[in-house]
Amino acid sequence: MADVLIALGGNVGDVRATFQKAISNICGMTQAALLARSSDYATPPWGDEQQADFINACIEIETSLDPHALLFTLHKIEKKFGRDRAQETRWGPRTLDLDLIAYDDVKIDKPELTLPHPRLFERAFVLVPLAEIVPDRLIAGRSVSAALAQVSTEGILRLPELG
Repeated sequence: MADVLIALGGNVGDVRATFQKAISNICGMTQAALLARSSDYATPPWGDEQQADFINACIEIETSLDPHALLFTLHKIEKKFGRDRAQETRWGPRTLDLDLIAYDDVKIDKPELTLPHPRLFERAFVLVPLAEIVPDRLIAGRSVSAALAQVSTEGILRLPELG
């Protein structure tokens, strides 16, 4: 079994409801156990800044799927919730974005998959929710909390729990 970190994001539709359904799909379609789920956070857009704020969260799961099969399944789930990677604008609006952040300590550098996620340490919108659930986790030799201390968290707001 692998200990996997996945980041969730979106800014189109009822993102928080989408997260709940997507997490159920992730666990069901990958036979994974959900180990931890962060709070949801409102975050300013990154890359293309002329769009609505995003909502971001992270989960930690345990799965026996290999990294490529897991990525394939995550893309299938994104599509189920209305994402069309072929037609979208890079860093543009989306219903659901699922990023494979870390898979145990596996390092992969292929065109279709890079692990750990290549832009993880630049992205407060991933590091903030990750630090909530796995602050001491080492990724590429750095703890999540130490990496978070190196980036600005300006504009990131923890959202209240749903109902």
